[in-house]
Amino acid sequence: MIVFLATTATVVICVSFAYLWVLFFAGLRTIKRSGATLSTMREARYEEPFRDEPGTFHTYFLIPCLNEERVIGATARALAGSSNATTIVIDDASDDRTAEVAREYGGSSLLVLARTFPNARIGKGEALNDAVRMVRKLVAARGQDVDRVLVAVMDADGRLSDGAMSHILPLFDEESVGAIQLAVRIRNRDSFLTRYQDFHFWSTTAVTQLGRVQTGTVSLGGNGQFSRLSALNDAGEKPWSKSLTEDLDLAVTLALVGWELSSTPHAAVEQQGVETISALFRQRRRWFQGHMAMASRLPEIWNDQRLTHKRALELSAYILTPWVTILPWSILFHWAIVGMIVDGGAFFAFVTSSLTLLIGVVIWYVMTLGPVFVSAWVYYQRDEQREFWVSLLHAHCFPLINYLAFAAVWSALARILKGQHGWEKTQRVDEGLLPSASDAAVDGAVGGDAQ
Repeated sequence: MIVFLATTATVVICVSFAYLWVLFFAGLRTIKRSGATLSTMREARYEEPFRDEPGTFHTYFLIPCLNEERVIGATARALAGSSNATTIVIDDASDDRTAEVAREYGGSSLLVLARTFPNARIGKGEALNDAVRMVRKLVAARGQDVDRVLVAVMDADGRLSDGAMSHILPLFDEESVGAIQLAVRIRNRDSFLTRYQDFHFWSTTAVTQLGRVQTGTVSLGGNGQFSRLSALNDAGEKPWSKSLTEDLDLAVTLALVGWELSSTPHAAVEQQGVETISALFRQRRRWFQGHMAMASRLPEIWNDQRLTHKRALELSAYILTPWVTILPWSILFHWAIVGMIVDGGAFFAFVTSSLTLLIGVVIWYVMTLGPVFVSAWVYYQRDEQREFWVSLLHAHCFPLINYLAFAAVWSALARILKGQHGWEKTQRVDEGLLPSASDAAVDGAVGGDAQ
């Protein structure tokens, strides 16, 4: 039993490590090729996304909203700074002042798409499909070139980094690129839980995502997602599915119809982190459930003659991560602990001296927590606080936070088996009231007179 356990655990660990490190070093290569470094975005601010915008594309920003009055004002105001951009707030039958606040701060370039029952609140994918129909009509009415139109999906709390558009738009000059996804930064990183979420998104996850640029299979997310309208048209009348992870589903669809998916180390998107364990659990369970359901598309991936073996293999490895890594490891980890307690003599049979004990401990530490130091170093390089001990602390919390992932992935599996597909919306944190639009105008006028 011990031999079987050890063999299985070794296979799982080796497969996981191989995939992680291949993507990590590929990500470092992408960063270098882009003329960036790990610290490029360390001091980034998230206030002027259109700075130095080349104006080569017209961008339609789609923001699905359900009761987002706490955050939509600042987002709408940040996206109002370009003559080449149109913001469409998709009000999914909100009970609060989402639409009014959006109009107040979004300016003349903001439109509100009001969804009403029974069509409202039936999923983010359907809300986005409604909005892209609106985009198609606007593009036709305005006489815009479909190939020079981008559709961006933003969360209501999303903020693009300064000058983001000057780095995003040139990527689409490459005609094979159908969509790009920006790295995510957590804005309210002032507690252990939210700082850990930032650590998760901003360290090795960000680098490995850039590694997928090498295969053109970067995973799309629900915030900071940019697609070419012509690519969405290739994906069908309704590009987004009813999946709980409609963004990942779209990524696979675009790859299957021949588009490359990319990213850039020179721009990012900022969003709120959730502030309670229960909310984080529900969020991750939804992500796992949608991710795991994507396994049903594996036959489609491998039967498509347009995909190279390299792209098909990378997409498959990513889709199968919850199935072949997290679920098995949640069992093997605890099985190993039980085996160590019940059959300690056999488990530690290799210990014949202090030296072999030391070697065993070192091997265990490297295999279990080896990525800790790499993650800590990456976060240290990318975070503006530059406190390595904080990075190292969060990195060592991986085993502890893994329990939340274990619980979420098993709960997601149970929901799949039960046929449960509903989900609770992530609640936003009130970041403080914005000044009214009229006050902002007065402040601007005073500033202008002073100059």
